[in-house]
Amino acid sequence: MKLFRKSIIRKSVVLLCAVVMVLPAGLSMAANKPFPQHTTYTSGSIKPNHVTQTVMDNAVQSKWNSWKGSFLKPAASGQYYVKYNSAGETVSEAHGYGMLFTVLMAGYDSNAQTYFDGLYRYYKAHPSDNNPYLMAWKQNSSFQNIEGANSATDGDMDIAYALLLADKQWGSSGSINYLQAAKNIINAIMSNDVNQSQWTLRLGDWATSGNYNTATRPSDFMLNHMKAFRSATGDARWDNVINKTYTIINSIYNGYSSNTGLLPDFVVMSGSNYQPAAAGFLEGANDGKYYYNSSRTPWRITTDYLMTGDSRALNQLNKMNTFIKSATSSNPANVKAGYNLNGTALVTYNSGAFYAPFGVSAMTSSSHQSWLNSVWSYTTNASAEGYYEESIKLFSMIVMSGNWWSY
Repeated sequence: MKLFRKSIIRKSVVLLCAVVMVLPAGLSMAANKPFPQHTTYTSGSIKPNHVTQTVMDNAVQSKWNSWKGSFLKPAASGQYYVKYNSAGETVSEAHGYGMLFTVLMAGYDSNAQTYFDGLYRYYKAHPSDNNPYLMAWKQNSSFQNIEGANSATDGDMDIAYALLLADKQWGSSGSINYLQAAKNIINAIMSNDVNQSQWTLRLGDWATSGNYNTATRPSDFMLNHMKAFRSATGDARWDNVINKTYTIINSIYNGYSSNTGLLPDFVVMSGSNYQPAAAGFLEGANDGKYYYNSSRTPWRITTDYLMTGDSRALNQLNKMNTFIKSATSSNPANVKAGYNLNGTALVTYNSGAFYAPFGVSAMTSSSHQSWLNSVWSYTTNASAEGYYEESIKLFSMIVMSGNWWSY
């Protein structure tokens, strides 16, 4: 079984008389939602208040420039990919990240649509064997599929959401119909990445038998994505997946991490209940612990709260905030790269994949203002790390600065 922790190594509109003209390939349209956006998040949420908005925007732009220079690379003619390790390989997780970043940074980056369209063409050139609208999860430096031409749910979901944002950013009357492309992959996700007997997100389109069929991964709990999928397609089945996802979050929180709010890398079904996966379930000894997959959950789950005000996971998030502040004496430098669900640290070192997302979860309440400010400063001043850490830092900074927006 291949390893799905893909990252431990270290993912101008022309208007004439109100008529929208179709532009030739390679010519960019003006951004309808240019960076910075300064989104108003849900009432009661906070942003860093020890620096100005301009300082935050500039920090995001600087991080984007660095990320782009290190990881966004040309592939075949007219294509781009995200280089996720020193071997020059890529994975669909990284590809989804690249598509999200390029659509979000449009307006600031004049080449954003060129990059986005090139990433789209790369995605189309590497379909999963199980559904041509999903992406084969891994390619080598020669851009050949390796380790099985099947999909990973997180990459599929980010690609789909990025296409929805692209429709809002540039419209769909150019050389690529972003909205139709988004609907195609959203429907494929429902068909192949969702267990429709349990309404849970699968690990990928390959996970259709045995314990893998009912397993799920909390880092895939992109609730704001799923609400956008529901809105864009009108498919009410997404409501089932959203509701089940919240149920699993609270089941794990109440049953296994009531003192920390931490979620494990993988969740499995036992009878009618959900529990942390056993060691060695898929990737290694920490599959049932808060590790490199679930380090993303404070960012992923909180983002939905910030955008929609849906409070069904708010108790879990605030418990996690209380825990991490106590465990670190409110010093982000003391965040460790992995924890048991009871809060004991797995390692002695730090990682941007872990500390940066806690800045997003801190945005839920003014009681976390000082902690949020500290995480922002620590993240923006930290030394560069690998693809995975730098990606999560950039996403966290985009949200913390108020520059995330939704479909």
